[in-house]
Amino acid sequence: MAVKKKEAEVNLLEAIQQFCADKSLDREAVMGVIRDSLITAYKKKSGIETLEEDENPIKVEFASSGDGENVVIVVSRKVVESSPKNGLEISLEDAQAVYPNATVGEVLDFKEKPMELSRIISSQAKQMVFQRLRDMEKELLYQEYKAKEGELTHGYFQRWKKDAMSIDLGKVEGIMPKREQNPGEKYHSGDRLKAIIQKVELRPREPIPVITLSRASADFVRKLFEMEIPEIYDGLVEIVNVARQPSIRTKVVVYATRGDIDPVGACVGMKGVRIQSIVRELGNERIDIVQYSSDPTEFIANAISPAKPYDVKADSVGREAMVIVPEEQLSLAIGINGSNVKLASQLTGFRIDIKTIAQYNEEFSSPEARERLDKLFSPPAATTEEEDDDGATALEDLPGLSTRLIGLLRSAGINNVETLIEISQDDLAKLPGIGQTTAAQILRILAESVEWVEES
Repeated sequence: MAVKKKEAEVNLLEAIQQFCADKSLDREAVMGVIRDSLITAYKKKSGIETLEEDENPIKVEFASSGDGENVVIVVSRKVVESSPKNGLEISLEDAQAVYPNATVGEVLDFKEKPMELSRIISSQAKQMVFQRLRDMEKELLYQEYKAKEGELTHGYFQRWKKDAMSIDLGKVEGIMPKREQNPGEKYHSGDRLKAIIQKVELRPREPIPVITLSRASADFVRKLFEMEIPEIYDGLVEIVNVARQPSIRTKVVVYATRGDIDPVGACVGMKGVRIQSIVRELGNERIDIVQYSSDPTEFIANAISPAKPYDVKADSVGREAMVIVPEEQLSLAIGINGSNVKLASQLTGFRIDIKTIAQYNEEFSSPEARERLDKLFSPPAATTEEEDDDGATALEDLPGLSTRLIGLLRSAGINNVETLIEISQDDLAKLPGIGQTTAAQILRILAESVEWVEES
């Protein structure tokens, strides 16, 4: 029996050490878990579970010997003359069996092996150790992958779980739900793929963090561009916005931070080499590179590509636009199932109405109709003059506000600092091409540059 106990103890330690190596866990932290678990189990066995932590009469030692590393529980016990009341007392007779000179009232250390506890208590301690180690591993994995949210990663397709894909990421498996898959893509076991880590979360009933991956999101395309286009990675070209209909079409709005750089040409590359690598990764999905402009009409004209508009009329206040195209360009402007105009509308923030030249001429043939149209899409000249004369502060007067940000604000109908001050961060973040981070940056520039004066 003694041999079996010894083997069980050694196997426990070996299992813990192997667990540390396999899971990259800190050995000292793991040993701390073992100590706490054994002390808890011993307290339960000895009937002293209510003992205060700061009294700490129980310790766990890892002692090396010729047989390897052994776990020893050290308990400080008070020697009593009569029968002991709990596990922290020992009779004089039993104490003198270990310490011949022991006397009543002394507090002495007594050692025992964990396997000398009852079989049930020992088993509970072992289960407690492994449960806490699994919790530790789960937390470490969560922290590691939570820091990677929004980043591009590589994995290998493992299997289907109903409609979801299971992806091997090395240390853990990720899940790609059907809504995050690129429609039409087929994978076989072991196929390598790229995806973005969209969300990492802890769920009580899951033994590991749940890592949700995506190949269908606009952010996935954004990360591919950052990886493939050096100018974007270096900050010479910025991605203003991305609109996507997976497996059909994606539109990417770009802006050059230097005047000598062509942002569209940088993304396309020589003979289309750069963009083609991204197109192949997306399963030959159509990608349009759109150059940003602070002029709404020019921006909408760029966004409706590959169609070539005859004319664009935009109402910045009502956020409506009319795009007039030749008859042969109508299908290009609308796109498959309306995809092209929908994505252009998402990018620009305008509700876009497409009309052919013939439709436009027929609908607005009368002078009265043309006058209504001019009023809708052209603000009265007097309004512009009033804005110039009312002493409003130009956006350009805000130090630190880039040309791109000024353009984004103007395209949203925000033409001066006084108007900008009245807008909350949440409303600002909803404007096309801005978002929470940029909105916070704009408000910080406002706070640093604008002196608030209370009117009496």
